[in-house]
Order: sequence, then C-alpha cells, then structure tokens
Amino acid sequence: MKRRAYFDLFLPLVKTHSVRRAVVLMGPRRVGKTVMIHHAVQALLDEGVPPKSICYFSVDHPIYNGLSVEKLLNYYAQSSGVDHKSEQVYVFFDEIQYLRRWEVHLKSVVDTYPSIKSIASGSAAAALRLKSAESGAGRFTDFLLPPLTFYEYLHLLDKTDLLEEPPRADQQRGTEIFFAKNIEQVNEQFLYYLNFGGYPEVIFSPPIQADPARFIKSDIIDKVLLRDLPSLYGIGDIQELNYLFTTLAFNTANEISLGELSQNSGVAKNTIKRYIEYLEAAFLIKVVHRVDHNAKRFRRANFFKVYLTNPSMRAALFSPLKADDSAVASLAETSIFSQWFHSDTTLYYARWHDGEVDIVYLAPKQKVAWAVEVKWSDRYCDNPGELKSLLSFCQANGLKRVLVTSKTKRLSCNEGGVQIEFVPASIYCYTVGYNVIHSKKVLPAAEQKETNAPTHQ
Repeated sequence: MKRRAYFDLFLPLVKTHSVRRAVVLMGPRRVGKTVMIHHAVQALLDEGVPPKSICYFSVDHPIYNGLSVEKLLNYYAQSSGVDHKSEQVYVFFDEIQYLRRWEVHLKSVVDTYPSIKSIASGSAAAALRLKSAESGAGRFTDFLLPPLTFYEYLHLLDKTDLLEEPPRADQQRGTEIFFAKNIEQVNEQFLYYLNFGGYPEVIFSPPIQADPARFIKSDIIDKVLLRDLPSLYGIGDIQELNYLFTTLAFNTANEISLGELSQNSGVAKNTIKRYIEYLEAAFLIKVVHRVDHNAKRFRRANFFKVYLTNPSMRAALFSPLKADDSAVASLAETSIFSQWFHSDTTLYYARWHDGEVDIVYLAPKQKVAWAVEVKWSDRYCDNPGELKSLLSFCQANGLKRVLVTSKTKRLSCNEGGVQIEFVPASIYCYTVGYNVIHSKKVLPAAEQKETNAPTHQ
C-alpha cells in the first residue's frame, strides 16, 4: 500500500532515541494508523534493524485481555530471545486502549527501559488524548493522523499530475498556489473527495462508495458514538448525543448557538456544551470561534461554527452530493478547514450584525495576518464589489490583500484598495493540504515543538 504523506513526519519520531519518549499515534477510526505502523516496521527493516529487534502487538486480540504492558514485553523476550532490557528494540502496541491503565504502564516502560522505543496507536482517540495528557506529560509524544487531505487523496490515486507546481520563485516566498491543467477534471475529483475521500479504504472501493452509510456510519461514526465516548465519559443518553452529532453534521460550516440547539432539542445548554467537547475530543468535529468586525474575540462563546473533521461523514449520514447541490458550498468550506486540523494553527471566522468572513488568522497582539472568503461560485470574479463584508473587514483591519475562492476561475483584481486573488476552491484546498504537510519540520527530537506557520498560500 502507498504511504501517506504524513508518514515522512511520523517516521523520525519512531527512529529518534535522543529523547526518552513513547510515540502515541492517534486519530479517527479507519484513517490508516495500522498501515502506517506497518510502513514504519518496513522502513526500520530496510535500514538494517534486525527483525527480532522489532515487536508488533495487535492489542485488540482477545488473548491479550487483562495483560499488562510488562507482561507483553516478557512474552516478546521469551519468543525472540532478545533482551529488551539492554538491547535497542522497537515495540509497537496497536490499539493500545484495550490494555487496562495502558498510560501508566507505558510511562513506566519509558522511565525504566531506555533501550525500548515504544510506539502505541489507538482508535479511541478521545480516550487516548485524555489519558496521554494526564499521565504522559513529558513521556509521550502525540502524533495526530487526520483523515486524508485532498493532496493525499490525489497522491494515493496517482492523480497529482492534474496540478502543476507554481514557479520556484513563488515557492521560495512561501506564497505559492498550484495551477490546474484542467479545472473541470480537478473539480470532478474534488467532488469525489467531498463525498468519499476522507478514508483510504473508501477511495479504492467502489462497493463502499455505493453504500457509504454501511461503512462510514456503521463502522466508524456509530462505534465512536455508541462505544468510545460513552465508555470514556459515562454518557447515559446515547440518543441525545447521536441527535446532536447528526444536527451538527447537517449544518457543518454554519454558525450555531447553544441556545438554539437547546431550544430545538430540549437538552440543557451545559449538557450540549459537554457533548460538543466530547465530539471534538473524538476528532469528529472541530469548533471554530468568532471575532467581530475589528477582529476582537468575544468574552462569551454563545455563537460558533462547527466543522466536520472529514467532509465525507456528511455524505455517509445523508447522501452523496452532486455538483449542483447547494450543500457543496458548505462542504467545500468544511474541506478547506479540515486541511488545517493536524496543525497547531488556530483559525477564526468574523461575524458582526451585517457581515461575515469565513477564515481569519490572527497574528500576535490580535492583528489580522490574513483572511479567506470561501465561495463555490464564479459570480464574484465578475462582480468583486459584491464582496462588501469582506472588503469592509479588510479596510477595518488594514489588509491590503485577500484571497477568495471560486468554482473554476482564477484572476486578480483591485477593489476598494484591496487586492483580491480569486482561486478555485479545489486548488486552494489542495495547496493548503500540501503546504501544511511540507512546511512541517521533520523533527530530529521528539520534544521539539512543531512550528506550523500558516502557509495558506
């Protein structure tokens, strides 16, 4: 199987021994964590690591029920003849959440055996992230594997030749945007990505695409809602949680309020707020907060936007979209936001009494660094003066240049003293996914902080 682009960021964390840390690979279900582990094993073998110095446990197997990490390591030593207490070894624990108190035992291994490089993975993402933060501070390095970016989607399908890289001079300035050889073909793939593209298994399987609800909803979403979250947080009313998630999925990229959700569902605001926190911890949704016309944040977050971390979840819950469906615009915006979810970049949207801007990035001291307006239409390319809210926001915050997505057109114009760059949404989505991955540092040490500068262009 082809390697995901994120593999080149993950492997250095596996290989480094300069800092004593375990790597915890987490992310939503079925995004390729186990395959990435197998790719890491292959890479270690290719570099000459003795096969017996690599151990892989599929911890969800029933024979491991009730066993501790220490017990598993003893079994590895017995079967391989390798002294893991003194020899340098790599041990992979796939689906580690099935081991009771795994975080305590894994931390103990890190502290006790410097020769062991431990790599753990799990699909119960909310549980892993919570326990990793509680017990693994300074001993675990978390690595989030998100759903496929649009760049990875085309890469896995060998279709990246549909786009051309910008000139090298633009790349060196960090403001490059790819070019489409045929925008209609790119948009055709983009629509497939919106409907089916988040999961590697789905993009290669026409039978799953014919019935996404059976695979994505039953095998991924329902397991999180019915098993992972209730077991972790003690949620009693699964029906309430399921109703809320379905509502949020249908309204992805739209502004919502706790008051309106509470009134429509009959569920208390505090309960809804907790449910949203649970869904975000499970990597199903991402909450984006708003700023006002002058880019000031609100003290009370009564209104916010919620985005699916993977646009294809909406198609699985309801039905795949066609090119002319009105909801494609919301999914296009969702997909652009989803390209950022692995990074540490915090994005906002701006909203005031008579206007809105979709994406706002704030530099230090609350200054607007850049903004993007997401459209799935070429109308504004011919009528840029209609972008009144965006132009007003730029003028109020001293932005001289702004980006607006279109459906097929690419052009530049000046309106009201603001330089507007129009780029097709599919090209912009691809560019963000590519830049977020390739601008990341391949870390030589696990503790080095990632500096995800917002290379959105």
